[in-house]
Amino acid sequence: MPSSLSLAEKLTVASEASYDYIELSIDETDEKLNRLSWDHSERKGLLDAMDSIGIRIRSICLSGHRKYPLGHPDFAVRQRSMAIMCDAICLASDLGIRLIQIAGYDVYYVPSSEESKKRFAENIAIAVEVAAREGVILAFETMETPFMDTTAKAMHWVHEMDSPYLQVYPDTGNVTNAAALYGTTLEADLGTGHGHLAALHLKESNPGVYREVPYGHGHVDFKEATKVALSLGVRMFVGEFWYTGEEDWRNLLKENGLFLRSALKEGEKALGL
Repeated sequence: MPSSLSLAEKLTVASEASYDYIELSIDETDEKLNRLSWDHSERKGLLDAMDSIGIRIRSICLSGHRKYPLGHPDFAVRQRSMAIMCDAICLASDLGIRLIQIAGYDVYYVPSSEESKKRFAENIAIAVEVAAREGVILAFETMETPFMDTTAKAMHWVHEMDSPYLQVYPDTGNVTNAAALYGTTLEADLGTGHGHLAALHLKESNPGVYREVPYGHGHVDFKEATKVALSLGVRMFVGEFWYTGEEDWRNLLKENGLFLRSALKEGEKALGL
């Protein structure tokens, strides 16, 4: 949806397009990071808007760590990274959001190393403690870099931390690309997360292309993805797609919702649900 819309307007548009809920973006832009600084009245205003419109924000996509990663060699950047994490957890708690998708990056704009992985591990452990105190689940997104581009790699850290407050929130586009890269399958990779999959991003992709691929113009098998995810217990599905200046974005919003619901119904049918 266009960034010119207020969040209340976005909630209204999403409701009119028959979506059940929306996901709040906290990306690396100052505009989105500033959402972490909302005061009490702004947070209450958003809660009131959700109540009056009848649609809620159910999750947060916290991708701001791409610019401020947990394993960055600069201490000041790591401090900002942890402040972003803690502020996001507090925001989720205040808004009644139980799930935050966190980016599976140790670093992004600088090279990964054994030291960056060590720093990542140290800070994730702290973040999980903060999340546990607030009753908010953190869940890794499978990314486009080798550090955590598969569910299996995310599960390494889930087992390492061994907390119910750290799970996995895979991305179908990224997992499909990784499966093509490594000669595996989406089904096999998602299966490694059995019992730890908090939700699933339904996103289109093509080999080497991770963003802004229209549904039906990529190589993601959404029927298979939803079938596998449903068989593994996933019940939260979020469509991830972008406004890129289209004049008919309202119609596209509805059409994408219909596309994804059709995939979900086919997945349910295949499982006899």
